[in-house]
Amino acid sequence: MKLWRRRTVVHQVTDAQPSLSSDIGRREKRYFVQMGIRLVCLVLAVVLTVPWPVRALLVAGAIFLPYIAVIGANQPTRGVTSAFDGDTPNQSEIPHHRREIGS
Repeated sequence: MKLWRRRTVVHQVTDAQPSLSSDIGRREKRYFVQMGIRLVCLVLAVVLTVPWPVRALLVAGAIFLPYIAVIGANQPTRGVTSAFDGDTPNQSEIPHHRREIGS
């Protein structure tokens, strides 16, 4: 009679997700840069005397960049998967919303 042993899951350092604080910081920086570009587009659309296609492009940037920035800021960045296998790391032991220990 064979006894089936459960395989132990071994986690590697390369499977680790970025910390929650670094992920949020990265998303905040990207959001502020995009909103700065939006502000520049808005000011240039009002101040510059350029042909209407250029002005329309600047106004479109001022209108659509907030939507793109919010969508990008709310989407968490993905962690690096292991170089040894193409599978995503198994995080059944750690809740998905709580990736940082001690927070």
